[in-house]
Amino acid sequence: MSLPLQGLSAVVTGAGRGLGRAEALELARLGAAVVVNDYGQPGRDGSGEASAGPAEEVAAEIRASGGTALAHTGDVSDFAQARTLVESAVDAFGRLDILVNNAGILRDRMVFSMAEEEWDSVLRVHLKGHFNTIRFAAAHWRERSKRAGEPVFGRIVNTSSEAFLAGSAGQPNYAAAKGGIVGLTTSTALALGRYGVTANAICPRARTRMTEDVFAGVEQPPSSGGLDPLAPEHVAPLVGYLASPAAAHVNGQLLVVHGGMVAVVERPRLAAKFDSKQDAFSYDELEAVLGPYYADRPAGETFAAAEVLGLKRG
Repeated sequence: MSLPLQGLSAVVTGAGRGLGRAEALELARLGAAVVVNDYGQPGRDGSGEASAGPAEEVAAEIRASGGTALAHTGDVSDFAQARTLVESAVDAFGRLDILVNNAGILRDRMVFSMAEEEWDSVLRVHLKGHFNTIRFAAAHWRERSKRAGEPVFGRIVNTSSEAFLAGSAGQPNYAAAKGGIVGLTTSTALALGRYGVTANAICPRARTRMTEDVFAGVEQPPSSGGLDPLAPEHVAPLVGYLASPAAAHVNGQLLVVHGGMVAVVERPRLAAKFDSKQDAFSYDELEAVLGPYYADRPAGETFAAAEVLGLKRG
């Protein structure tokens, strides 16, 4: 029986542990040859010595199951190393078809206490890391399409977060980076659609090294059986689907996924509109229309979509 990703190749970043590992295993299970990328630093804040161990272990796990995989230990926040990552897939498998961006770190702190380096490092790994790999994958697909004279197959799955959707007081750097990834995704979707490439983003909720404190109080299923509702394995099938030929019509979308649930997030819509009765608004006129509007609504109601969906992290 033919597998949906048979004959395709994929790069998955941050794939040595947690979500990235589950996603790499799922893509391999569906037939893709996978480049498993992970810088291998032990600390979720990006601390510690880089190691080939995590990436090598996942690649070996894929090969042991009959799949095709190789490990790559480059730092995706480095422009040149991101180029090498994309080139490694092209060199090994003849082309790149799927890019899953998952690599990230945390440097949590309230905005009034955050150091410049804590801001820069998180934006660098998450947002610049996503851009770096997309930059070289996009160039690869555009060149292939120009040579062929027709669209080619290309899939990008980026990783955003509910921290962007619903806010996260102690993660201004992380929330900003994840919001930036959504903007990057929609821009990329518009730019690459003509070449046959789709770009989508997911907001996954999963129990991993990155979220161990966030979900520390969330009950896990009894040891007798049952999949943890926050297991990364709940997220991986959506990534597999978005990476497949079946999802050719899904482009520029943001989806929340966890525990057997997928929610499609609607793009922002106008909640209200006010027109000035003169050439330009005056201070008094703005107060007259906006003051009552916001006075009648709970703070943050215009961004309540995540809460309506039951997605806000508790």
